Amino acid sequence: MNEVTRAEASRLAIITFRTVADALLLRGYYRMSGTVGERLENALRDLSPEIYGTLNDPRICELQGLKYIIDRLPKGIERCNRIVMIAQEDLEGTSFEKIVPAKRRRISYRIAEDEMSFAITRVETEIYDILTHFTFLYIEAKKIHHNMTDDQGQYTKEWLAIEEIVNKGEDLNGENLDRALWNLSALLGRTYKEVKEVYAYLEKSKNESNACSGLFYIIYNLGKTIEAEVTEKKHLEIHFTPALAHTILPQIYGKKWAAFIKEQLGTLGLSGRPLHIISANLHSVLNVLYGYAAYQHATGKTAEGDLYGLVNQLRKEGIQVKEFAEEHGFLHVIDSSGSQIDYQIIDTSRLQAVSFHPELKIESQREQDKKPVILVMDYAFGTQAFELMDELLKPAVENGAEKKLKVKSISVMGKAGILPGKKGDIILATAHVLEGIPHNYIVANDLDRSDFHETVDIYEGPIITVLGTSLQNRDVLEKFQHSGWKAVGLEMEGAHYHRAINAAIIQGSISKDVKVRYAYYASDNPLLSGETLASGSLGSEGVKPTYMITKAIVQKILNG
Repeated sequence: MNEVTRAEASRLAIITFRTVADALLLRGYYRMSGTVGERLENALRDLSPEIYGTLNDPRICELQGLKYIIDRLPKGIERCNRIVMIAQEDLEGTSFEKIVPAKRRRISYRIAEDEMSFAITRVETEIYDILTHFTFLYIEAKKIHHNMTDDQGQYTKEWLAIEEIVNKGEDLNGENLDRALWNLSALLGRTYKEVKEVYAYLEKSKNESNACSGLFYIIYNLGKTIEAEVTEKKHLEIHFTPALAHTILPQIYGKKWAAFIKEQLGTLGLSGRPLHIISANLHSVLNVLYGYAAYQHATGKTAEGDLYGLVNQLRKEGIQVKEFAEEHGFLHVIDSSGSQIDYQIIDTSRLQAVSFHPELKIESQREQDKKPVILVMDYAFGTQAFELMDELLKPAVENGAEKKLKVKSISVMGKAGILPGKKGDIILATAHVLEGIPHNYIVANDLDRSDFHETVDIYEGPIITVLGTSLQNRDVLEKFQHSGWKAVGLEMEGAHYHRAINAAIIQGSISKDVKVRYAYYASDNPLLSGETLASGSLGSEGVKPTYMITKAIVQKILNG
């Protein structure tokens, strides 16, 4: 029998996790300690994602992974032993407390002290993401439970000290804080310095945005949750309502979202104009087109320096670019469909009175009624990208007749993990390869390295569309990089967008000549220690590559 390589075992783990998660949507529930929960736990352990560092070390709790997870789950999740996945409409208008995590656009509701519901609007990827987070938390909670007692089953002095801190609810400082962190480090198997760094990070989050309970409360409640499961049979359970499957599969939110956009374009009299779609953040196109003139309008001065320096000037001066832009063809629309994807509509025929930054080279002199309309949509999440793009590219139906959008280009810009390079580099896709599924798509990318300045390193090649940010595995990624794929990066939406674009071309909804552009800035390198997503955001280093990509896309659109 041939020996299975670590990369092959990891790929099997990814497939297992995905298959079990898909089945759960139809099954309706599972216990974390049951057979299905064990399958998910074993798959995650076999995969051993880079972002979860010491996941498989029974002596050490994984603090950086915990920090990453807590940012993406609602406050108080550590006290819950019953989680219910619901459709968005199920709890709208109720008295239940609505909670949005610090760093993930998802809505949850606190039903009781130990029960929480998650409104799933971002299809399967959101379910994979949440289940991965819970599986990780369960593994770490069991480590904490094991470490809270000694060989005789008695609470350790470290645990008793932490319990006293939590029960008293006092603010810690000075020597008391140092002693508490020392006890916590002994319990978690981490150094004092490591624990102090995570404690400070979570305290800042707790105090500034009330986004979490703080490290002592999180650790204490995770341990007590497992204790209640063992001693009182209060099992941790995940439930899926029947309505959820009927909401996800027919693309309900995508249909509503796309219909609103088409209606808006019609109301504005823009539906017959050339349309250029950009999936991106909601600040860079705005700043590139309007920032220079907005600065001049607000200060009476001409902005100095390069385009990237302009962005910093706008932030420093607190200039509201959007207010200026709204007077010159810009419309920002807050999503009301449930998809949580806001969008912007820019009528470029109203840019005549707007002065551009000198680095933005615009030469086109088209007639007013042929000037493009730009639709900027906020980042989708994983498979949600297919749903939204698929519905957006379908013709609208007016009086029984189909009315197609005049889509001329589709650009996808965002952040991705890089394999051969470093943070801040730019990645251009030549193909998208779906992880765990034998689907891949060639990309005739309208962007190449000649569109960018030589001061930034450019990597061109296939990009892996992964199942989730928490499921990045070194062995699989190295296989993709060094095998015949020669992959240069990984992200979560590219293949899903391209699948929808190909479908629209086949169905005749858009022209086969539509321009596609895929460019990403490297936010992390999952193969380098200290550069995974758990190490934190790119921060100001991301400004230059982000705006370099934005500039290239905008110039292509306005000069095309």
